Amino acid sequence: MRKLALSDEILLRLEKPARYIGNEVNAVVKDPQKVDIRFAMCFPDVYEIGMSHLGMQILYDMFNRREDIYCERIFSPWTDLDQIMREQNIPLFALESQDPIKKFDFIGITLQYEMCYTNILQVLDLGQIPLHWADRTEEDPIIIGGGPCAYNPEPLAEFFDMFYIGEGETVYFDLMDRYKENKKNGGSRREFLELASEIEGIYVPAFYDVAYKEDGTIKSMEPNNPHAKEKVTKQLVVTMDEAYYIEKPVVPFIKVTQDRVVLEVMRGCIRGCRFCQAGNVYRPLREHSLEYLKDYASKLLKSTGYEEISLSSLSSSDYSHLEGIVNFLIDEFKDKGVNISLPSLRIDAFSLDVMSKVQDIRKSSLTFAPEAGSQRLRDVINKGLSEEIILKGAGEAFQGGWNRVKLYFMLGLPTETVEDMEGIAELS
Repeated sequence: MRKLALSDEILLRLEKPARYIGNEVNAVVKDPQKVDIRFAMCFPDVYEIGMSHLGMQILYDMFNRREDIYCERIFSPWTDLDQIMREQNIPLFALESQDPIKKFDFIGITLQYEMCYTNILQVLDLGQIPLHWADRTEEDPIIIGGGPCAYNPEPLAEFFDMFYIGEGETVYFDLMDRYKENKKNGGSRREFLELASEIEGIYVPAFYDVAYKEDGTIKSMEPNNPHAKEKVTKQLVVTMDEAYYIEKPVVPFIKVTQDRVVLEVMRGCIRGCRFCQAGNVYRPLREHSLEYLKDYASKLLKSTGYEEISLSSLSSSDYSHLEGIVNFLIDEFKDKGVNISLPSLRIDAFSLDVMSKVQDIRKSSLTFAPEAGSQRLRDVINKGLSEEIILKGAGEAFQGGWNRVKLYFMLGLPTETVEDMEGIAELS
């Protein structure tokens, strides 16, 4: 029986002790002594945020399907536990084995947004791992950064041994195989990093000399190691139906931000909104087939017991088989009381027919994103929505039986004026 890293006395002092005990439904348990690679997957935010992230669930499932890899999870402790860990010198641990993360071969940190950058330093500090790659030894884990913010890695380059540029399902296993081979041959940390830098999509900061202009932007990046590529190219899944997907998502003990089954229908977006990081990072548009989604919807609901399924993408109403998958979910699960959530809807592409069918099961919230209050600013950010289209879409929603619509706006867009801000109130 595994021993918890935190005593009962400490757990009872915490706001949400279930964040730290692991052992949830569908969590993977392996014998650490019987695997070749221990990989800690880190979301540098609290448990409720990290467990709502689809990418982390996909990679966790993908790694653990291999018998030679044991992938575990780590999150940023909340301030109550952070203080106790520092006072009592308790090293940060992984949920599954409760072992200190400094014992692992790899720590993979997903970089989803800049606000979590300080949490990355918290994780390394509490994990008793040197903050800078230059200070790490053969005994320390390899620190990998990935996710959308890894596309601009330089602000964090001193803290990471390498960055994975692109979608995780593509070259991770090649990286793991090279690590195993290097370890078997008695190779050093540096020799592994050289092997890694030969893989498309892997950027090793130590192997590049970066010069800056006076304004802080990059002047030049020159490889200083023969194994490093002049240009690192992002890696993308080409055929979505051939990519890994979760069959048994981990089901948390406590309520998390996205407390439902998530079915990814497509990646990328056909729109060109100028403010959208995701729209640029995940280009081009790639869809899952209808049959693929039917199969996974059934598996996911069966393996979790959730009563809600969310169709995930940057723009769900642009999915070419939206009506087909919605009709399938209604027909298949209407007697089981499963609610269908359709986030990321476009007012201009919204189907009243699909909406009214979803309405028949159970009311779910509707969210639209005009982003800016005035037509002038919507034109600047290339949103492509007129006030007429917004009002028409909202009107159709109310006719379909909804009595509340959530609108997303942003403040601080380039060229914004007081009139643009006042437009948010007027439109609402």
